[in-house]
Amino acid sequence: MVFSSLTFLCVFLPLVLLIYNFSRSVTYKNAVITFSSLLFYAWGEPSFILLLLAASFINYVLAIVMDRYYGLRRAKAILVFTVLLDIAMIGVFKYAAFLTESANAVFSADLPVPQIGLPLGISFYTFQILSYVVDVYRNETHVQKSYLKFLTYISMFPQLIAGPIVRYSEVEKSINKRKVRSIDFADGAKLFVLGLSKKVILANYSGSAKDLLLSSTTHATVGSSWLGIIFYTFQLYFDFSGYSDMAIGMGRMLGFSFPKNFNYPYVARSITDFWRRWHMTLSGFFRDYVYIPLGGNRRRQIMNIMIVWLLTGLWHGASWNFVLWGVYYGVLLIIEKHFFKWWSKIPVLSNLTTMFFVIVGWGIFNFTDFSELRTFMGHLFGVDCGLYDITTVSVLCSNAWLLFACVLVSTPLPMLIYVYITSINFIGFIIEGAVMVLMFAACVILLTGATSNPFLYFRF
Repeated sequence: MVFSSLTFLCVFLPLVLLIYNFSRSVTYKNAVITFSSLLFYAWGEPSFILLLLAASFINYVLAIVMDRYYGLRRAKAILVFTVLLDIAMIGVFKYAAFLTESANAVFSADLPVPQIGLPLGISFYTFQILSYVVDVYRNETHVQKSYLKFLTYISMFPQLIAGPIVRYSEVEKSINKRKVRSIDFADGAKLFVLGLSKKVILANYSGSAKDLLLSSTTHATVGSSWLGIIFYTFQLYFDFSGYSDMAIGMGRMLGFSFPKNFNYPYVARSITDFWRRWHMTLSGFFRDYVYIPLGGNRRRQIMNIMIVWLLTGLWHGASWNFVLWGVYYGVLLIIEKHFFKWWSKIPVLSNLTTMFFVIVGWGIFNFTDFSELRTFMGHLFGVDCGLYDITTVSVLCSNAWLLFACVLVSTPLPMLIYVYITSINFIGFIIEGAVMVLMFAACVILLTGATSNPFLYFRF
């Protein structure tokens, strides 16, 4: 089940909100969230719900034991054991097949490749578990003694399978005590509708255009390659940022304040700036739990950056193209930090060069097959292909409105106009309500006849 499905929009979410708001105590509210979250997860991955429950219970117990020995060597030993256990879990389920296939290729071996399914959201909820355990060890958050409350934090359906990555300290007070105000519910509902519109209108249509252009590299041209990867650039952004907006919006409707995950990354003026704006909770995780503990900017900065970006690439998928993608950004950031800090001070030109490297990077991200990736990269720069074809022209003409809308919504301008109009007292209130109803209705209508409604980050 995905947020942008009719089952979720018309059945699951309304029922959860109805039961939730009739629950008087915070204990009952947590129970409603937890039960509905487990049902939501089991809908897509019934066989892996036991893994989620086991991982959360084991870490819950180990964190309590570790807290009892705070300040002693035994606490550090428990922390190391817990972290290794969590890494082993994600390693087995996400990387076992990849490592075996790589070993077979390098050493000409014939090891049996394990056929293990990838549990939904394992990259997200494992990172939340890790952040909690480390923060308890650092005494930056209180250990949670109630398993129900801890499971509520880990399994919360709005951000369970696709983030944002929420640290326990960010929701600790709300888990223990909260009250949903009408203004919070309204703001959350508006953010949900805006995110849904990003996903259903901009991301899905961009994905359809991208599929037409990049479905085959055999007959590609320079024009189809660039236009296709530009549409993929917008599909990925509106798909993931839309999902994050929906998650944050639902969190608000339930009385939680989740951290912002995107801040107009395509207006960035440097690669550093881009990663401060894109998937901000993941960047923050690697900064606080990997980069700074390794030494950060103080010592071995180049090595620290490369380690972080190798891990970032691997986090996104068990494939060598993701490793290459991580190396690509690691190298770009090192070059930028040491030689081109001044470049970001040049307006427009710095924006364009940043987007050039980002778009090329999404090309690496998209093609898991190295042969296809090599061919595609050649086509971007005119190697063994024509300049354009009739398909490119046709897709461009029929989707010019979409391209314009994607570029526009990638900037803060529409939101600034929206905030201004809705601030005009009663008139703004009427306009805002009408716009939200129309956008939601349009999304439902489009989903009713949709033949494809993928969510790209499910595979990560």
